Amino acid sequence: MITTDENTRSVAGTLIGNGKPRLVEIKGIKVEADFAPHMLYVTNQDKPGFIGKFGTTLSDAGVNIATFHLGRAAEGSDAICLVSIDGDLPAALLEKVKALPLVMQATTLAF
Repeated sequence: MITTDENTRSVAGTLIGNGKPRLVEIKGIKVEADFAPHMLYVTNQDKPGFIGKFGTTLSDAGVNIATFHLGRAAEGSDAICLVSIDGDLPAALLEKVKALPLVMQATTLAF
């Protein structure tokens, strides 16, 4: 757990077959996600329409989704989306993702 003046965050992981790391929980929300070189981390509201608009936004920009992992705190509550993609996400496209309805936060991750 990490605490700053602004927030407290927790992330949990594990090792699976052949010692591969996997995220299993972020901010108390259960997820199961492998690490990938290019990822997108999104917090969103768990409401109908998010996945379709999100996928269409990436598809329209020619971005291929390699893996998609979604977890939620409770029905209709906060959710976390971890997506691995096949390359870097342009800054302008990240801004489009951030502007989608139901998105609260979006950032790229690189491992």
